Amino acid sequence: MDLLDDDTDSGNTPEFSVSELSGAVKRVIEGEFGFVRVKGEVGRVSRPRSGHIYLDLKDDRSVISGVVWKGVSARLETQPEEGMEVVATGRLTTFPGQSKYQIVIEDIRPAGLGALMAMLEKRKAQLQAEGLFDPARKQPLPYLPEIIGVVTSPSGAVIRDILHRLRDRFPRKVLIWPVAVQGKSCAPEVARAIEGFNALSPGGAMPRPDLLIVARGGGSVEDLWGFNEEIVARAAAASTIPLISAVGHETDTTLIDYVSDRRAPTPTAAAEIAVPVRMELLGWTGEAGARMTRAMGQRIELRAQRLRDLSRALPRAETLLDQPRQRLDLLGERLPRGLIRGTEQRRVALSDAAGALRPSLLSRLIAHGRESLGRRTDRLSLRPVEREIKQGRERLVTLTRRLDEAGTRRLETPRGTLDGLTRLLETLSYKGTLQRGYAVVRSGENEILTRKSAAEAAAALEIEFADGRLSLGAPGAASAPASAPTAAAKSKPTASRQKRKSAADKPEQGSLF
Repeated sequence: MDLLDDDTDSGNTPEFSVSELSGAVKRVIEGEFGFVRVKGEVGRVSRPRSGHIYLDLKDDRSVISGVVWKGVSARLETQPEEGMEVVATGRLTTFPGQSKYQIVIEDIRPAGLGALMAMLEKRKAQLQAEGLFDPARKQPLPYLPEIIGVVTSPSGAVIRDILHRLRDRFPRKVLIWPVAVQGKSCAPEVARAIEGFNALSPGGAMPRPDLLIVARGGGSVEDLWGFNEEIVARAAAASTIPLISAVGHETDTTLIDYVSDRRAPTPTAAAEIAVPVRMELLGWTGEAGARMTRAMGQRIELRAQRLRDLSRALPRAETLLDQPRQRLDLLGERLPRGLIRGTEQRRVALSDAAGALRPSLLSRLIAHGRESLGRRTDRLSLRPVEREIKQGRERLVTLTRRLDEAGTRRLETPRGTLDGLTRLLETLSYKGTLQRGYAVVRSGENEILTRKSAAEAAAALEIEFADGRLSLGAPGAASAPASAPTAAAKSKPTASRQKRKSAADKPEQGSLF
């Protein structure tokens, strides 16, 4: 006998299937906790390729699973990160497949300012570790940009302050990309605006800015949180156009301030950084021009003084010409006497040479030359010359005979080849085919016809036989045998007739019938 009697009759206890029991538990939990807000620390975060987010919410004693569906995760203002303290709002339900309960999150927000700052510091440390804050990667700003792109709200006071300041300092062309500067759509719109300005091609229909300004007025940390998002910081860091961040007041600092090429304390200060003061430039230009004019005047005066000093050290032109002029006068006086003396000397030399010449001397020289010529003529004989001429004639006859024989041999092979090609040409010519009873049909435009339909459509026909051509349908045309050319054929053919004759001599394959 048992110490405790069990009065329960096990035979009357209802039996539930696993699915029925899970469904009952699901209905109880969803009925009691339909819509709840849970505060806790984000634990494990999983982002599969489906786009859903799976995470754990925990405190010091318990853990509850959570899921954010794909459509909701795209609308979240704050993306959950591990270690973040948040307040999650959603529906409590069960997952029968694993016998656990979970919360389907509809909204998630940081639990407080401390959580936001902790997340900001974590994100800041991550971007700094990647080198996005490195001063070496920052680009220099253009001194005087032609076009300035502004990313801000078009309805706020910020854009009016920027435009007013630019107009006062140095008017420039401004392109405005309107974005939301607060709320959940702020971060993606600002990132798309920066990427859009960078995607513009230089010289296109929409000009590409030389400088970008991302601006917003002051506000709380929550209001400026869109500029702390990672996508905004990475878009600003990837910008190839120099970028000035002017978000909030001087004491407000966001992540875009660290990655931008220059941070301005206010939007108005951004406009002052972007362009110089036009009047100051004009004043500086005028002053520089005046200084340059004075410097050039002083330099010219110095060179003139130096030239005058050097000119005083040079002798006068008259002094330089005195001695050459005196030598010229002296030589001019001596020139007539020198000419007379030179003429007399040459006359004496001519008289001496003429006195030595006598007719008898010339006769003796001529007689001596004639005797020497006679002796040399006697020594010459014509027989060796005749013998050389005879030998040369014999060699010429021999070479001529050999040349004739070689020419005959060289011509035999081309002549045989030419005869063979002539016979082959006669065999392949369509004239031989005409001799076998075929004919060539042409239209009035001298076009060869190979189809019945083409012949029916032609206005006139010309049929070529072996003994001549026959024209059909052409007014005044008559057949002419090939052996008896007409008077028109005897005349000089024109270029078009030569072209038709060349085409007629080479009919296409399939043109004979």
